[in-house]
Amino acid sequence: MKHYLKYALSLIFVSSMMITNIGCASGNHDNLKERLDSLLSANYLPDSPGAALLIAKDGKVIYDNGIGVADMNTHAKINGNTAFNIASISKQFTAVGALKLCENGKISLDDSVNKYFPEFKSDIWKSVKLKHLLSHCSGVPDARPRTNRDFMLHATDLQSIEYMHDLDSLKFVPGTYYDYINPTFDLFYVIFTKCTGKSFEQYQQENIFSVAGMNHTCYFAAGKLIENMAHGYVINEDAILSGTDSDYAKSRSKSSHDYVDTNGTHWAECDYGEETFFATKADGGIYTTTHDFLKWENALSTESIISAKAISQAYKKHIKVSGSKYCTYQNRANTWYGYGWFIDDTPGKELKIYHTGDNGGFQAYAAKYPESKVNVIMFENRNDIDRWTMQQKIELILREEGVLK
Repeated sequence: MKHYLKYALSLIFVSSMMITNIGCASGNHDNLKERLDSLLSANYLPDSPGAALLIAKDGKVIYDNGIGVADMNTHAKINGNTAFNIASISKQFTAVGALKLCENGKISLDDSVNKYFPEFKSDIWKSVKLKHLLSHCSGVPDARPRTNRDFMLHATDLQSIEYMHDLDSLKFVPGTYYDYINPTFDLFYVIFTKCTGKSFEQYQQENIFSVAGMNHTCYFAAGKLIENMAHGYVINEDAILSGTDSDYAKSRSKSSHDYVDTNGTHWAECDYGEETFFATKADGGIYTTTHDFLKWENALSTESIISAKAISQAYKKHIKVSGSKYCTYQNRANTWYGYGWFIDDTPGKELKIYHTGDNGGFQAYAAKYPESKVNVIMFENRNDIDRWTMQQKIELILREEGVLK
């Protein structure tokens, strides 16, 4: 814990919360830029769905680029102001919102779920603590009605937790195993309102987004106008997606309507209305930009939202991910889960605190390296490129260029 506290305090001097020179690199990183530009151009075409990549050191941008199109219909180009759905990376915002409530004496992470949901019938909820929800070790199964396609496409946070009213058994004793599921985070959608008298969205806007200066960040809602919004796309073919780097495994059928890029690849739009669970907020509903996300990282570093002591709890290794028999998501060696973040402490490499997000055609990645004070933020509106391999290549370049230790 001392390590994380030292990291948080060491960045207290960073005053560039509102990033005024977001497009300019600090220092001479010409070779870094050339190598990263080359990596992106080797994997993405200018007229196909693509990615935005931002890298910062000491809270300041050293690389900022976008490639590809945000919308295959309008051909709007991707840049650092493009709003992507970041899916499960949204969980860290919920976690910080909960930690802020703890600091204000509104909740305790040792509270049982039944304190906030007395209507839940079973006594199992007396053993499930809020800390178990935040660290994916609650033992609560994901029993949402997946045979109901309309429910899957349009379910809200409240609808996603309905099954819990009658749930009468857990998969394991809370706190003993890692099992990554989404609907347990949706419980905070209700908890925040019960504790503050404000809607989840209002509480997060006032205490997170506004404080961080994230003026281009919001929670998705059907019909909501989101400035510079990207659409998610998938290669238009029958497919089954799964693996340790994706938080879902789903079959997908070929669409009758598609877009074709200059390479002859066929793309189908895949976000709200085409893919499931875009309408829930506490577990994965945020749309944001790489520029805004760096403001979030700087706000955490400067204690603008919660204290260094609180953030050190979020970055602490609460449950071991590696070897879990219940879940494959990010189940790699030397991996743990904190509150809303994964922690990778691979021997011989710099500690990495990160999260990934996947839904529809979107995939997202955000990592911080406390020792080097480096952030890597990459959002994509396509899901066919292996994210982990891409990030390993980026890490290698950063090490070879002296950005990472």
